[in-house]
Amino acid sequence: MAETTLKDKIPPHDDEAERATLGAVLLDSESLGVVLKYLRPEDFYSGAHKKIFQSIIDLFNRGEAIDLITLTDDLRSSGNLDKVGGPGYVSTLTSVVPTSANVEYYARIVQDASARRTLARIATDLVASSRDDTQDCRELVEEAERKIFDITDRYQSGSYRNAGEIVSVTIEAIEKLIHSKDSYTGIPSGYPGLDSMTSGFQNAEFIVLGARPSVGKTALALNMAANMAIHRKIPVGFFTLEMSAMALMQRLLSSEARLNSQHLRTGLIKPSDVHHLMEAAGKIYEAPLYIDDSPNIKLLDLRAQARRMKAHEDIKILFIDYIGLIEPETRGNVPRHEQVAEISRSIKALARELNIPIVCLSQVGRQSEGKPPSLADLRESGSIEQDADVVMFLHRERGTEKEEEQNSLVTDLIVAKQRNGPVGPTQLAFLKEYTKFEQLTKEYA
Repeated sequence: MAETTLKDKIPPHDDEAERATLGAVLLDSESLGVVLKYLRPEDFYSGAHKKIFQSIIDLFNRGEAIDLITLTDDLRSSGNLDKVGGPGYVSTLTSVVPTSANVEYYARIVQDASARRTLARIATDLVASSRDDTQDCRELVEEAERKIFDITDRYQSGSYRNAGEIVSVTIEAIEKLIHSKDSYTGIPSGYPGLDSMTSGFQNAEFIVLGARPSVGKTALALNMAANMAIHRKIPVGFFTLEMSAMALMQRLLSSEARLNSQHLRTGLIKPSDVHHLMEAAGKIYEAPLYIDDSPNIKLLDLRAQARRMKAHEDIKILFIDYIGLIEPETRGNVPRHEQVAEISRSIKALARELNIPIVCLSQVGRQSEGKPPSLADLRESGSIEQDADVVMFLHRERGTEKEEEQNSLVTDLIVAKQRNGPVGPTQLAFLKEYTKFEQLTKEYA
């Protein structure tokens, strides 16, 4: 009984696997590239092994040879040789394994033990924090989730493939497109003019939709989401940070039922319109559209919620309205442009991680008033322009009072940046009465 208790108190580790990993790298320095896919110095349980692996990395970064002699010399220079057991211990590492062939297997054992120690530490901290009544329970859950997702991220190591493998997969994808009835490679927005330029929104892309206030960027994003979720049954996630889920749904009902949005908000609709309202509600009820209306959501919370939407609902695209309302994790006197840069990079990384398009709305600076917006007009940070794969702008000239009263307003949708396609404008008709965008035709021109 005492032996079991003692074992339970020792953090998970495998000393033999740690020594085998280090020994394999010393036998064949080329195997370090494999090991670095899985391990960092802090993943080793033994303090001596941490220092040895850090010294190996230092040699690698300096472009020097990695062997027993150079390692021993580097440890001596840094004052760590005696701390790791001296030259005698270092020389024993190569005798643990006869070859470096199984180095990946050893590294994974060390990585798993490190992950288990981290999980145990998180659990211990969580137990201690849960007994502190002054801490908010929701914050405890979010912090625990963030730490566990950090462990998950460590397991998602990258790798390279040869051109032959990639071209085979690419040809298969092209053949599917050739025989497919759908002319778009990505998720269609529902607006032919835009889709002909983008071929639909592509997986792993960070897409920005910018406009001045009251031009209709939320309406367009919602119309796109409706085209996908309601009419194509494509699972869609939608973060609305500016308005409530109910206000968003009223807009959606007005658009789908083609009922005056102002009448719908006030309840002044005719009995004959109730049928159209119920019909639209039925379609929306069946749609795979998932809405989160948490105001001022933190960046990590948004990422965690997006992961849950992907895991539980298998969303194929995500909309965020809008980037300026996301709370960054950085605190203190960090400049606003650095905070937005952090958010922008994180959203781009999230799109690649989930392998879905993420469409993020953004405000455009006042300097663009009276002229078509440009990339330089994106507010608060140039990193949005840099990180985005596609940048689109909505622009509408301010007309006379009589023109503004018209129900149909011609609006330009300008693709200002696209990494993998053309740029240029397409025209939409904004139906004010229904808060709805449609492709511009002679009917609205």
